[in-house]
Amino acid sequence: MNLGDFEKTNISGLYISKESHPEFGNKYIARFQHDKKRYVKVLGYTNKDNLTRKDAIELFKEFKDSIVSKSEVKIEERIKVEGKKLLIKDKDNEILKTLKEENDFLKSILGNYEKLNPHVLSEGIQKIYDLEALKKYQIELIKLQNYLEKENKRMIIIFEGRDASGKGGAIRRITRYMNNKHYRVVALGKPTETQKNQWFLQRYITHFPTGGEVVLFDRSWYNRAMVEPIFGFCTPEEHEIFMEDVVNFEQDLVRQGMVLIKLYFSVSKEEQKRRFERRIEDPLRQWKFSEVDMQAQDLWDEFSEKKYEMLRRTTSRSAPWHIVRSDDKHKARLEAMKIILNSVDYDGRNYSLDFDANEEINISVQKELLQMRKSKDY
Repeated sequence: MNLGDFEKTNISGLYISKESHPEFGNKYIARFQHDKKRYVKVLGYTNKDNLTRKDAIELFKEFKDSIVSKSEVKIEERIKVEGKKLLIKDKDNEILKTLKEENDFLKSILGNYEKLNPHVLSEGIQKIYDLEALKKYQIELIKLQNYLEKENKRMIIIFEGRDASGKGGAIRRITRYMNNKHYRVVALGKPTETQKNQWFLQRYITHFPTGGEVVLFDRSWYNRAMVEPIFGFCTPEEHEIFMEDVVNFEQDLVRQGMVLIKLYFSVSKEEQKRRFERRIEDPLRQWKFSEVDMQAQDLWDEFSEKKYEMLRRTTSRSAPWHIVRSDDKHKARLEAMKIILNSVDYDGRNYSLDFDANEEINISVQKELLQMRKSKDY
């Protein structure tokens, strides 16, 4: 369509043909530009469509209004879309800003953490969380210790269990903030020749607490129930005498006012193996690995037999065994603290804390014996 064949009307964008078609008459067209686009439309003919100038103007306005209206809708939609994009962009910028602040904060604490082994870093951070979780109970242990001192009471805590069961770590967490003037950790080595000729329990009695004192035995007289008979450090007769006498001995202690707590840390065979392997591989832990440790896995079944007999024969109403499943060290330490705290009605207890036993970790002797009858893993 050649614009030169048309002339403008008094309405901008409305054109009429210069020459009239013999049959159709003059042609009206709409031609205008909107939103950077050109629009052209034939509106009709004067003869063929009986189109007057007035009619042409009306058709032109309708066409132009439809174009402008559609364009405005598109503009509104575009504004909405762009607005959403801006909101998303602002939100993304806010998230990025927050992440950067958090990253800067972590760097200020951790330093050049990218050079650390991710597993070591994760393990270290978890230890911090675990230590924080224990602090509320460690505060309670200080209250307990103060109460024992004030009331002049004596407490013995026995820590028994296989090698690498977590006894030492639990003792360190329990005593971490206690007053070291009023507690002692006792870990006896091999008996001397003199001690071998004395009453077996005598060398342990020497370390018993005085009034207001707590003594924690890292292994105890129960060596005679498990370790000694397996490695031939005592005769079968000496072992049997101990098993017959120890319950009465402990009952006498309790009758005389001793608070006696017996904790058995029960580690699975697989977890013990994993801990041994770590001791061997880690130069910082190699000192923990001994000749006895080397035989612990091979003699697992023998230890299980003695453990079963010990728990069955030496638990009593006055001095029961508390079994602490210790594959998870943190949970085991927490449960050990709860057992100790629940043994005495001390002053100032924080009753908002959870002192209830985790029954998956702190289990009864009967349940442990039942499990041992079903599986050799414990």
